[in-house]
Amino acid sequence: MNKDIIYFAAGCFWGVEHLFKKLEGVIETEVGYMGGNLENPTYEDVCTGRTGHAETVKIVFDKDLISEEELIKYFFEIHDFTEYNRQGPDVGTQYRSVIFYTNEIQKEIAEKLKKVLEEKYTVETSIEEAKKFYQAEDYHQDYYDKTGKQPYCHYRRNVWINFKI
Repeated sequence: MNKDIIYFAAGCFWGVEHLFKKLEGVIETEVGYMGGNLENPTYEDVCTGRTGHAETVKIVFDKDLISEEELIKYFFEIHDFTEYNRQGPDVGTQYRSVIFYTNEIQKEIAEKLKKVLEEKYTVETSIEEAKKFYQAEDYHQDYYDKTGKQPYCHYRRNVWINFKI
């Protein structure tokens, strides 16, 4: 197996995790916090909007089954990357759109795809090097599987139509 890791923040981590788990080649997901300045933040800390963390999903994937480009394209498809510090009804810096890359290949692909989208949209997604990932509390892991509910602001959109990549 040819494993790698990438991290995505795209609003509430419950919906992001739920949708990524469905992709062939995604081996494991975990929700947590990244990009902030407080060590070992709790959900309550992050919800204040003062820690700088974003609700983030760790994606472990098999590069032989799914590419970085496919994952990053999918990331842009499942949330509204034009919204600044929010996603639907969820507002705050913890809901911002971020690709946290773990290597230069991921960074280059993310920058290329963002540039393509900027031909038509204002893209609020930032591209940042992955930092320390703090696992969220257990009740947040696999939230929609545990509750039987469905995501309220994450769904797949065809944003790549009419683009040449």
